Amino acid sequence: MNFPSNRVINLAAAVGCALLIVVAIVYFQNHLGLEPCYLCITQRVFVIGVGIIFLLAGLHNPSPSGQKVYSGLALLTAVSGGYFSSKQLWLQGLPEEQVPACGPPADYLFDAFPASEAIAMLLRGDGSCAVVQWQLFGLSMPAWVLICFSGLALIAIFQLLRK
Repeated sequence: MNFPSNRVINLAAAVGCALLIVVAIVYFQNHLGLEPCYLCITQRVFVIGVGIIFLLAGLHNPSPSGQKVYSGLALLTAVSGGYFSSKQLWLQGLPEEQVPACGPPADYLFDAFPASEAIAMLLRGDGSCAVVQWQLFGLSMPAWVLICFSGLALIAIFQLLRK
């Protein structure tokens, strides 16, 4: 079976990541008015990270050993992003009395705290991360993002193992 070249797959995955971010910002945030929680912002950063890795791999079109490096980085980034999607799903599944308190908006965090502390707070999540703001077919947004991260990880694995 003839698969598309590494370059085509890398660029297609990068475009997919860009579309995810455009949908998140234009449709969910601006059109529907859904404000992203701490973990949503974190997941966006990881989608952007995976997209940048795939874009660089597509533009660079490296040798097979270089492709393995890019694929390994993309896999690590997608799995890390999937961790934060899973963490948000876990928070959404907690009983109401166990949900952590809500924190201040992310903009305030970066104004009031050093960047390292603000980032640590973003990575922990808070009570706003437990709120299900949107669903499709019974799955909340972090579940769909986890599915996307899983797909990106599978693409990275395919590229990693490809001869």
